[in-house]
Amino acid sequence: MKTPIYLNALRAFEASARHQSFSAAAAELNVTPAAVGQLVRSLEDWLGIALFHRANTGRVRLVATEAAERALPDIRAGFDRLTLGFERLKEGTTAGALTVTVSPAFAAKWLLPRIESFHAQWPDMDVRLDTNLRVVDFVAQRIDIGVRYGAGIWPGLVVQKLMDEEVYPVCSPSFLRDASRLQTPEDLGRETLIHDQSMDDRSDFPTWTAWVQKAQIGCVATARALKINNSAAVLQAAIDGQGVALARSVMAHDDVAAGRLVRLFPHIRFHSALAYYVVYRPESASLPKVTAFRDWLLDAGKK
Repeated sequence: MKTPIYLNALRAFEASARHQSFSAAAAELNVTPAAVGQLVRSLEDWLGIALFHRANTGRVRLVATEAAERALPDIRAGFDRLTLGFERLKEGTTAGALTVTVSPAFAAKWLLPRIESFHAQWPDMDVRLDTNLRVVDFVAQRIDIGVRYGAGIWPGLVVQKLMDEEVYPVCSPSFLRDASRLQTPEDLGRETLIHDQSMDDRSDFPTWTAWVQKAQIGCVATARALKINNSAAVLQAAIDGQGVALARSVMAHDDVAAGRLVRLFPHIRFHSALAYYVVYRPESASLPKVTAFRDWLLDAGKK
C-alpha cells in the first residue's frame, strides 16, 4: 500500500472510530461516506483483520473491534505528532491561519469588539473562530488556542487565567426613569428576573439565588422569570427592557460602559468562583502564532 493511501486510510479509520459512523467521519474529512468506507475496507484488507463490528440498524452503526481499540491511542498520538510537525515547519513565521475556540457569547460580547487591535498588530495572520458551547477536542478539531470559562481544570492543556469575574444585576436605563423603581434589592421582587442558563449543569455557576444569598436580603420572590441559555442574549433582553438580568462582568462590561445597561446596587459585591482562562496544548506553547495570540489576550484582559 502506498504511503499517502495508507495515511488517508488511517485517518478515515480513526475518524470513523471516534464518531462510530462513516457518515460523520466523512463530514469531518470533507469526503463522501462511500470514500471513507472504501478507505477503511482497504486498510482491513491490507491488515487482514476486521476493524469494526458493523450493524445495519440502530443508532450506533460501527463499533471498533478489540484490536482496533488497542491501536487507536497510538494512531491518534501519531496524527497529533504529525500535525505538530507540520506546524513546526511554519514556526518561523506568524503568517497563516490561527484557529481559536470560544463560546458564542464570549465571541460576541468580548472578543469580536477587540479583535481589530490584534489584526493591527498581526496583519498577516488569519483568525478562524470556532464558537462552541461544548468542550472541543483540540487535536480532532485542529484548535490552536482557546478561551474557556470554568474552574481552570482541563487535563492535557496549559491553563492561564485571563480574567476573574464579578456578578451583578443590570437593567435598561429606561427602567430607572421611574424614581420609585428599583430603589432597594428587595424591589427586585416586583420585576421580571432574567436568568442565564448557559451553564445550568454546573452547581458553581452564579445564579440569582446565589446573588440574593450574598446580598443577605432574604428571599426575593417573583412570579415572572425569563430563562435564556445564552449569556449574550440575556444581556440583550435586559437592554430591550425585558427585565433585570444577573450579568457577568466580562460579558456586560462594554454595555455598561456605553450606557446601554445600568449596574444596580454596586455596593453589593459578588465574585464568581469561575473565571476565564486561556488554554492551549503544551506542544504548541512555542509556536509563534499561538504565543502572539496568547500574549495579546492576556494584555487585553488587563484593560
